Formats: sequence, C-alpha cells, structure tokens
Amino acid sequence: MKTEQETYQQVAEILEQLFEIDADQITPAAHLYQDLDIDSIDAVDLVIELKKMTGKKISPEDFKAVRTVQDVVTEVHKLLNDA
Repeated sequence: MKTEQETYQQVAEILEQLFEIDADQITPAAHLYQDLDIDSIDAVDLVIELKKMTGKKISPEDFKAVRTVQDVVTEVHKLLNDA
C-alpha cells in the first residue's frame, strides 16, 4: 500500500519524463491543461502510463473530472489502494 505522497512522486515523475515538464512546474495545484499544456492526446498517453503504473484498467469516467495534478494523484491513489 502506497502513501499518497509516494503516489504523487510517481505521477510527477511520469509528467516530467513523458511530457518533458520542468519539475518546478509540477505542483498539486497545477492545472493539467492550462499550467502544464497537456492536451487531450497527451491525456490519453498519461492514462496509458498510469495504467502501466497501477496495473489496472482506468475508465474514462474516473478521469473526466480530473483537472489538477492532485486530482490525478487522488484517482491513482484510489486505484492503487482499491483491494
């Protein structure tokens, strides 16, 4: 079972590596679309990476309301700790 902080670190690393985002830009409150310039195609790539990370299928409904880095962390954390 991972802590939310560990989940945040993993999500931040994925954002850095996949989209070449400066680590300083990635904060829990950073908005994926406006602050980090992630578009809908990037979002699909992100979901694929998160699926690899969690080993679980991620439904689009789970990520419809995701707007910030913290939203992503919250959803991924739920998936990782869902027995």
